[in-house]
Amino acid sequence: MAVSRRDVQTADGLMDVDLHAPDGGAPAPVVIMYSDAYGVRETVQRMAGRLAAAGYLVALPNMFYRAGADAAAPEKIDFADPEQRARLGRVVSQATPQRVMADTGALLDALADEPGALPGPVGTIGYCVGGRMAFTAATAHPDRVAAAASIHGGGLASDDPSSPYLAADRIRAALYIAIATGDAHHTDADHARLVAALDEAKVDYEAEILPARHGFALVDFPVYDEAAAERHWEKSLALFARTLRPAA
Repeated sequence: MAVSRRDVQTADGLMDVDLHAPDGGAPAPVVIMYSDAYGVRETVQRMAGRLAAAGYLVALPNMFYRAGADAAAPEKIDFADPEQRARLGRVVSQATPQRVMADTGALLDALADEPGALPGPVGTIGYCVGGRMAFTAATAHPDRVAAAASIHGGGLASDDPSSPYLAADRIRAALYIAIATGDAHHTDADHARLVAALDEAKVDYEAEILPARHGFALVDFPVYDEAAAERHWEKSLALFARTLRPAA
C-alpha cells in the first residue's frame, strides 16, 4: 500500500491529510477516517492501512491542525494524566463540529480531483470524538456521504445544541454505531434519544452496545479490547462493502 500526504486548503489554513491507497493502482472508494482526541499517530495510521488493504482509499485528516504542536500525541497515553487532559481540552475545543464539517467539505472537494478516488459518495469512520464527526458528516454532507461508522463516539445525542442526532432527518447514509458499555460520553439516556431520532427519520442503521469500555478500538489505549475491536472492523467493513462498492 502507498501512503502520501496532501495539504488541503481550508478557511483557517492548511489541513494535512494522509492518503492510504490500496495496492493495484485502480481508483477505489473513499473512506474518511477521523481520529480520536489524541490525533493522528502510528496507531491510527495502522488502522487506516488496514482499511486501505480492504480496498479503500482512506483519507486521514489532521482535524486538530489548528492546535499546532498541541495536537501531537504523547509517547504513552494515560487518561488520568492531568497534563494530557488539559492538552486534550485545548485541542478539542478548537475542532468544533462546525469547523470540522467545513474542513470536511474542503477535503471532499479536494478528493474529487484525486486520481485514486473512485467518483461518487464516500464513507466515514471515526473514534471517540472522531465518532461524533463521522456521524455528523452524514448530517452535514448528506448528498456526499453514503455510509458512516461511529465507534465509541461521544456526544451523538447529548443536550448540546450541536449534537448530531438533532439533524437525523438529513441523513441519507447507512450507519453503524458501536457503543461502549457504561460510557459517560454516551449515556443510556443519550442512546434512547439517538435510537428514537434515527427510527423517526427512518435511517438505515445498526446500533449495538459492546461489552467493552470507551476507547476499546484503539490498541494504544489502556482500555483496548481485542474482541470488541474486531467486532467493529467486521461490521464497518460490511457496511462499506454494501454501500460503497459498485454493483456488479
